[in-house]
Amino acid sequence: MPTAILLALAAAALYGASDFLGGLLSRRSHYALVGLVGQSAAAIGGLAAALAVSVRPAMGTIGWGTGGAIGWGIGAGLGGAVGTLALYRGLSRGRMNVAGPLSAVGAAGLPIPVDLLSGGEFTSLSVVGVGLAIPGIWLVAAQPGRRGGGGVVEGLLAGLGFAALFVCLDRAGDAAGLWPVAASQLSAVAVLAVFVLAGRRSAARTVEAGRTVDVDRPAGAARVPWAAVWPGVLGVCSTVLYALSTREATLAVSAVITSLYPAFTVALAALVLRERTSLAHAAGLLLCAASVGAFAAG
Repeated sequence: MPTAILLALAAAALYGASDFLGGLLSRRSHYALVGLVGQSAAAIGGLAAALAVSVRPAMGTIGWGTGGAIGWGIGAGLGGAVGTLALYRGLSRGRMNVAGPLSAVGAAGLPIPVDLLSGGEFTSLSVVGVGLAIPGIWLVAAQPGRRGGGGVVEGLLAGLGFAALFVCLDRAGDAAGLWPVAASQLSAVAVLAVFVLAGRRSAARTVEAGRTVDVDRPAGAARVPWAAVWPGVLGVCSTVLYALSTREATLAVSAVITSLYPAFTVALAALVLRERTSLAHAAGLLLCAASVGAFAAG
């Protein structure tokens, strides 16, 4: 269990760093382009990691059946891509105070009933850890002072997508090595590529018609943000660490600890950008730290 906690905590740290860098780059480039470049780098990294462990997936690990690890990996990638697009759409429209917390809490909370229904067991300290983590995640993901109408749909969809990523990678097991991770990154690239290409064509038709281009559509002449490779590298490393964590602990424990990633994003914003940490953020960080302690003790 301690090894699993360390792996999940490291995954949370890298996810938080990836979101921090991705958020900075999205201030200068369209979020979909940032996501596509980063995800392309993640796909290459995922393939390299899978090949380093095993040249090809074992027989019987392709599909959706009992041994369908690759199929579960594809499902994880689809969930992650949908979650990312829904979250960024909510954030880009100024709905940070709703979409952000809902997505983070959904990613942490939804795998818990899945784990219970699958026969997972919780120690009393693990229950305490979950109880501390959920409000802690909400507090650190919230954006005090920022208000925007709506955001509930985007937040719920993002949380569902990220939860699907966690659940599917857990269900993939370890029979196929890291090929489920590679499959997840490749399927996510496909979704983001379709989104960007559709947005470019839509923007081109809008310009030809003499209308204003929607900010949600990646402009055809947008420059490629190559620096987004780094968030992608961090992202695939965190996904690998999470997948390894699920082999040592229950789905709920790994998912909840990994979902503490907003705490690391907030910490980086305070250290690098000198953003002021609100009382809500400070309380959330303390709750997150206490939850990790409870999981470790349990």
